[in-house]
This record gives sequence, C-alpha cells and structure tokens, in this order.
Amino acid sequence: MEQAAFIKKYATTRQHTDSLKWDALQARYGNPDLLAMWVADMEFKVPEQVTQALQERVAHGIYGYSITPDRYYQAFIDWEQARHGLTLKHDWIRFGSGVVNSLYALVNILTQPGDGVLILTPVYYPFFNAVRDNHRQLVTSELRNDRGHYTIDFEDVEQQIKANEVRLFIQCSPHNPVGRIWSEDEETRLLALCEQYHVLVISDEIHQDLEIDRTNHPFKSALTVANGRFSNRVIVVNAPSKTFNLAALLNSHLVIPNPKLRQRYDAQIGRFSQTEISVLGQVAGQTAYESGAAWLDQILAIVRDNYHYLCTTFAAHAPKLVLADLQGTYLTWLDLRAYVQPAATKAFIQDQCQLAVDFGECFSPDDQGFVRLNLATNPQNVREAAQRIVTCLSQMQK
Repeated sequence: MEQAAFIKKYATTRQHTDSLKWDALQARYGNPDLLAMWVADMEFKVPEQVTQALQERVAHGIYGYSITPDRYYQAFIDWEQARHGLTLKHDWIRFGSGVVNSLYALVNILTQPGDGVLILTPVYYPFFNAVRDNHRQLVTSELRNDRGHYTIDFEDVEQQIKANEVRLFIQCSPHNPVGRIWSEDEETRLLALCEQYHVLVISDEIHQDLEIDRTNHPFKSALTVANGRFSNRVIVVNAPSKTFNLAALLNSHLVIPNPKLRQRYDAQIGRFSQTEISVLGQVAGQTAYESGAAWLDQILAIVRDNYHYLCTTFAAHAPKLVLADLQGTYLTWLDLRAYVQPAATKAFIQDQCQLAVDFGECFSPDDQGFVRLNLATNPQNVREAAQRIVTCLSQMQK
C-alpha cells in the first residue's frame, strides 16, 4: 500500500475518546488546545486484522475466566524468531498487565530494601519510580552525549556498581528517550560487568520492533548477546503494546530463561498481580503477531520520514537544534539549549509553540532544556510542530 493510502486508511483523530494524550491536556498542561506530541502511543488504528479478531471475540458475548492458548505462545515465539533471530521456549514466558507493573514487581522480587539498583540516564521515568517506591537505593550513570549521539560511560558504570553494591541493573534497548539501540559490543561490555559483579539484569525491550534502520542498527536482545552467554542473569520484559498500539489492552511478557529465577518469580508474583493477560489483550496480541508485520513496516516508514523531515527542517531554519540519533523507538529527543535557556523551555514549548511534550527533567534532573517528541503520528502533526518551533525561534531572535 502506498504511504498516502495507508495514512488515509489508518490515521485518525483521538479527541473525545478518553485518550490520555489528547483528552488530559487540560489536566496535565492547563490548556486543552495544545498539539499533543507526548504520550508514547500512536495516532494510527491497529492492523485491520486485529480489529476484525476483536470484533469476532466481542460478538461471542461472554468474558468469563480464560486461559492463554498455545497459539498465543507460538505467535509470540514465531515473531521473535522471524523478526530478531531470538529463540524462545514456552516455559520461559510469563505474563503481566504492563511492563511498568512488571518492573515494580521484579525490583521487589529480585532485591532487598536498601539494595543498589542501577539505571542509565536519561531514561523512561517509571524506572526511577520502580526503584524508589520499592525503597531501594537509586544509582544512576549518565549517558555521554556528543551532539545527539549517546554512548555508555562504562568506567562510570563500573564505578557506580562497586561504590554502591549494586544488585540489579535495569536497562532499556532501544533506549527511551535518546533512541539508541545498543550494539552487541556495548551490550557485551555492560553484561560482562554485571556478570563480574554478580548483578542481575532486567532488560526493557518494549521498543524492540521499532527499528528505524534495521540494516545498520538492528535490535539484538540481551538474551542473545555473545551467543546467550549472559541469559541466565537476564529477565526481558516486552509487549505488543508499543509495536501495535495496544497499550489499553494490558498485555505484556516476561521472558525468564533461568529456571531458578523463574521459580523465584513464580513463588512471589501472586503477591503483586494476576499472571494471565486479559482475553482481549490475548486476541489482539496474537493476531498482531500473526498478521501485523506489513502494517508495522508502514508505520516504521512513516516514523522514518517524520524524523527526516524534522532533521532537514531544523538544519535549514534552526541549525543549532540537536536531534538525537534515532535508531529505535518512535520518539525523538530534541536539545533546545542553544536557543532557549533550560529554565525557559516549558514556557517556550507550551506557551509560545503551543505543544504538549515530555520535558527532559522527567527523564533526568540534568536534562532540563531537552524535550521528547512522538513521531508515530500523522505527518501533518509533525510538520505543524516543526513549523511552530522554527517560527517561535525566529521571533525570539528578532
């Protein structure tokens, strides 16, 4: 399908649908008329096969207790093998109602109060909360930023592990919000440090399918790094929600290859949540994995084009703006500091540009002056956001 036809068929407006992104603007930002570029979901309908499968299930009319069928497991296993070369076993897979809920549970299960838990910042803000709310010691290592290209400071990572007796490392790849897909060399160095210092690893791979350039920057699961050398200390969390725009259906996975960690998890997870996915989440996820690849490729092409539009527009009209290299996720990380004082970023973006975004300090206290923009939206929204930023910067400089 041509991109224009795909956009016409799948792009939609979401106001007055109880959308967090669009209908909570007044509550969150004090202005219901902002252009919403924040929450990490899409302005595109799910694959039509998913809608059809849900309609058929709803027509059954009964929503009693259900089991997760073998067909769901197989659809997920086949997807991981075909898309990422990741071989999974049925017994490794557990379910949750969302990756964030699983993070909270895993931090509690894998560590004790006061234990050090390491994260790489800037990072998705629930990482901070999952550590602090469980009364663990939050340990951070700031990523290095070379004009939008982020890398890991391995020396600092090792120092933080040693100095704070870190017991758990939570990583994100592709990394939200900076858009890096960590290379196998980077992952090997990180996981080798965790092995050396007996640190367990949670790998948040919810954005795994959102590869912007699969040829040059393919995603590689932490479970397959160095031919699976580190898999016994890694628990992966992921979901179909980011890939297929299914967040409201509350369906996520945990992949736990180590039988002792599985036993530990199984013995304690009942204290936190149900361990089965919702019936509609199961139907949607299974169908998406079986039939959604072509739809996803169209979405990735749109995100890629939206990112390139921002790059070319800013290069032409505001060349000191810095967009982070976008290798994975549909989220772009914009550095405004060359034009706007960090403390004035909110006023500039909200009051002048009339945009709703996620601000940098949500991802790290050191990242005021940055904003995160969602590119999984109609290109006209991206063009409008870019023009507002460029126009407002031009007016500031007069």
